[in-house]
Amino acid sequence: MKKTLILLSLLFLAACTAVPPKNGDNICSTFKEKSDWYDDAKNSFKKWGIPIPVQMAIMHQESHFVADAQPPRSWLLWIIPLPRASSAYGYAQAKDETWDDYQTKADNWGADRDEFADAIDFIGWYCNISYTHLGISKLNTKDLYLAYHEGHSGYHQKSYLQKAWLVQIANKVAKRAKLFQSQLGQCQGDLDNKGWFF
Repeated sequence: MKKTLILLSLLFLAACTAVPPKNGDNICSTFKEKSDWYDDAKNSFKKWGIPIPVQMAIMHQESHFVADAQPPRSWLLWIIPLPRASSAYGYAQAKDETWDDYQTKADNWGADRDEFADAIDFIGWYCNISYTHLGISKLNTKDLYLAYHEGHSGYHQKSYLQKAWLVQIANKVAKRAKLFQSQLGQCQGDLDNKGWFF
């Protein structure tokens, strides 16, 4: 009986674990598989004005849609775990202090970094601040990502100019946003109508 309860508990926990979409490189496939995600991304767009493909491209880069993503951990002598490089966690790879700021200023106290709806709303909120405080266009994925990665003060100080690798990644995120925009154009009508796969 005890073994059965343990097995059932493990199965329940496994079922609760969020699994990344099978084809995270295709936004239509992603939204088809994760039926609530489109509505969550659309709600964030309506609230903050950041296009869905931009939000999803940033999330793709940050976590590849892994709910509990974290920076890699270093090990001492291959057996002793050392602290992680940062507190970044979840779909949006938000750090502790930035997430706390979001919960307060966006009035979303119950938000969790490993919940897609909260993470996509966070990305919209953060990019909207980049627009209002830094004047970055909501269509400028490259600079929105640079501000997202470096922080608003870091972007203002142009810290990214010393990081050629980061500029390359920002260009890649911008390219992915264009790909996602093209893909979304092929399925958005169906997503809005919830007709073909729901």
